[in-house]
Amino acid sequence: MDLSDLLTVDGVIPHLKANSKKQALQEMAAKAAAVTGRPEREIFDTLLQRERLGSTGVGHGVAIPHGKLVNLDRLVGVFARVDKPIDFDALDDEPVDLMFLLLAPESAGADHLKALARIARVLRDPAVAAKMRATTDATKIYTLLTQPPASNAA
Repeated sequence: MDLSDLLTVDGVIPHLKANSKKQALQEMAAKAAAVTGRPEREIFDTLLQRERLGSTGVGHGVAIPHGKLVNLDRLVGVFARVDKPIDFDALDDEPVDLMFLLLAPESAGADHLKALARIARVLRDPAVAAKMRATTDATKIYTLLTQPPASNAA
């Protein structure tokens, strides 16, 4: 699964200004609404519901908020680089500054899980994360997120 299947340059927020987890999710829901044409409130409520089950802050400054929406026709991603790291109740208690929002159709099943795994692999790469933290250019961030995985072949 390539992240280019989920994300467009328009779905990248290079300067997210947020003081809290809730505010960051609200801003990302607004961007996701613009990308999907779905109501912002529906997206925001879905994200809050998921966060009540447990934080999507996965550690090392990364969060992957996600949820499923009725009548969504495809997997959709929105990425944000948070200007000032925010408390996200992450697993390692570290503040979050890289967020990848994933929305999936209710029927997504395994594709939703594959997308989450791919996002986690990309954002867990310290070199990629460092480059994303060092740039505020949406196109560069998009390119970093969507580059093919490095081959282990010699």
